[in-house]
Order: sequence, then structure tokens, then C-alpha cells
Amino acid sequence: MNSRERLQKVLNFEEPDRVPSFEMSIDNFKVCEHFNEDYVFQGMTQTYSDTYDLYQGNTDSLTKTILMATETRSYIKTTLNKHVNLYKKLGIDLAIVPYTGYVTFPISCDRASFTDEYGRVFDVRKNPSDGMDMAYYRGGAFKSFEEFESSAPLEVNTPRREKYFKAMRKAEKESQGKISIIPSMWGLFEPAWQVFGFSTFSKLLTDTKKIKVIFDRFGKFLVDLVKTFIEWGETDMIMILDDYGYKSGLLMSPKNYRTYVLPWLEESCKVAHKGGLKVLLHSCGDIFELLEDLVKIGVDAIHPIEPTTANPEYDIFKLNEKFSGKITFIGNVSPQDLADKEQIYIENYTKNLIKKLAPGGGFILSSGHSINPSVKLENYLAMHDTLKKYGTYPISIN
Repeated sequence: MNSRERLQKVLNFEEPDRVPSFEMSIDNFKVCEHFNEDYVFQGMTQTYSDTYDLYQGNTDSLTKTILMATETRSYIKTTLNKHVNLYKKLGIDLAIVPYTGYVTFPISCDRASFTDEYGRVFDVRKNPSDGMDMAYYRGGAFKSFEEFESSAPLEVNTPRREKYFKAMRKAEKESQGKISIIPSMWGLFEPAWQVFGFSTFSKLLTDTKKIKVIFDRFGKFLVDLVKTFIEWGETDMIMILDDYGYKSGLLMSPKNYRTYVLPWLEESCKVAHKGGLKVLLHSCGDIFELLEDLVKIGVDAIHPIEPTTANPEYDIFKLNEKFSGKITFIGNVSPQDLADKEQIYIENYTKNLIKKLAPGGGFILSSGHSINPSVKLENYLAMHDTLKKYGTYPISIN
């Protein structure tokens, strides 16, 4: 059974040959070095700085060069290979490639920062603990609603996006079924607040007409992206990235989510399902108040059911008892535990996830977010070794 078949079985609440696995990203030198693979973004900080100096501070030339360099066939292939090869060596079934915003889709670059296509500004710098090149959200490019409204609309069907999509499909084909690679895209809520910063966004929330314009722009973009991926040939699934909560609850009132965000998410699910796609949603924090809504509007799988929230009810085991057979859970070995706990704890927690969530399908193992620089190599390997040992169907763990 190949990875796509395995994932489809689980998402349809059927038992495949073994429990599949996923990781949103692996930003950890120790893991990369263990498997003799280069970190996918390493060198980014130096490249931005050197190119800026080369053009003597001309940011237009810098941006043009960065975009041209990252659109070449060799660059895309090399970048995807770094990403995919690491996942294959780990035995991970599902990987995502981001197709909106962030590092891959900048509209302007500076010596140590870039602004993405949404209007979010990120600093490009090295992680202090290990020198890993990373992009850190700094703030929004828009200071007012009027600036936002007058800005250029987001383009869906761009040659750059299509180049990356075709390269992704080719990379998956070359893996001969060992890994499934799917498109991911930002949802509505994160771009809506991040293009302004949370303070300005919160003030805009008091103006229903303006805030609707903002959410509708990103909502239409999301729906059109889903349609475009179907046109390009995606047949199985997509992942939407949109953090609705933090450790103590939702970042916006449930009413506002239900008014501005969920209708667009529901429309995205309808379009995806009509095209034969499953919809996976990544949303951090405690989103307990919205989970029933997400099931009703058609979200097929949720990641990661963050295990370190303050809400004792937002517990993957309790939620599985309530929603088993209605939504697939992807998760949720805590990155904090992977960094701090003993190996035996990781093994036991992973076994418990497999034992209680995997029977009957509906479960994909992953961390409780992603693999950050502080995660211990031995703990991450223990998680995967436990999956290999106990994750074969039929599940039999005493």
C-alpha cells in the first residue's frame, strides 16, 4: 500500500496496513544531520544580505533576483528534494508544500526581511541557539484599512505557483509511492490580522463593513485557490493553515469566526469535496468552542489538537470519544515534551495515541505542531520507532 492509499483509507475511517504519519515542518539541525540531509532554508540569511550588498541597497533589483533565482527548475528541484528526502528517510507518509505567502511567495525583499504576497513582514535571521536560518513574523505592511483596500488584489493562477505545483507532483511521482505531497495554503484569520498587526486588526473588528471586506478578500482567494488546485490536477487532499486560538482560548469571539471565517471555510470544503479532495485544517491553540462547527462544515481532518493548552476538555483522547468517525485527528506528541521529557515518556504517550485513536482509522501520527530546534533527536526518533513497532494494523497494544 502506498502513502496516498494509506492516507485515504484513514481519512475514510478504514484501516490501512499501518498508521500513517505527518509532520508540518522539520526545523531541526540534529534531525537533518542524523539523516545526512541539509536543512531546506539554510543559507537564506546570507543570500539576502549578499544580494542586497551586490545591488548596493537597491531593493527592487534584490527582489527581482530573489524571485528569479527561486523560480529556476534546479532551485525548485533541489529545495523539494531536501524536503522530501528527509521525510522519506523518516518514513513520513504526508508532507505539505506551501503555495501562498511566507518565504516562497515574497513581493518585496530587503537585506534581512521580506514582505509576502498577503502583506505580512518577516525578518530573516539565524536562530540564536543553533544558527538555523528562519523567518520570524514582525508585523503588517498595512497601517490602515484604506491602505489595504487600495492595494493590488491577490493573484491566484500565477506562473510561479504553477511551477511549484508541477515540481511537487513530479517529486511525489519520483518517490514511487513512499510519500504523499499535498498543497497547503493560509486560510483567512491569520492573514487578516497579520497584515495589520493585532492591535490595528482589533480596532478594525469594531467596524463590521470594513472587517467583512478584509475577510472576504482572503476568503475568495482561498476558494479560488482550491478550484485552481483541482484544475491543476490535485486529486486527494489539501491543507489549510489558520491558527484560531492560543493556549487559553480563541483569538477572536466564536460569533466573529462564525460570521466572517467559517462560511468561507465551508465554501472551500464544498468546492474541495466536489472535486474529490479531503480538507485538512491546521489550527493551533485551544479551539474547543469551534470544533463542532468545523465538523459540521466539512473539515475532514484537524491538526494538531495542541496538547499544552489550558483547557482540560481540549484533549485528543476525550475529543476522539466524541467525534470518532466524524473527523480525523492528526497529532499530537507535544514538541515541548519532545524537547524536555525522557524517552520512555515519549514512547508511552505515542503508544497511547496509537492504542486509543488508531483502531478503525481516523488517526495520523505527528507532533503537536512541528519539529523545532529544541526537540531532542532521540525523542523524535523514539516517536517514530514506536510507530513502526506498534502502528501495524490490526492494532494490538496491551
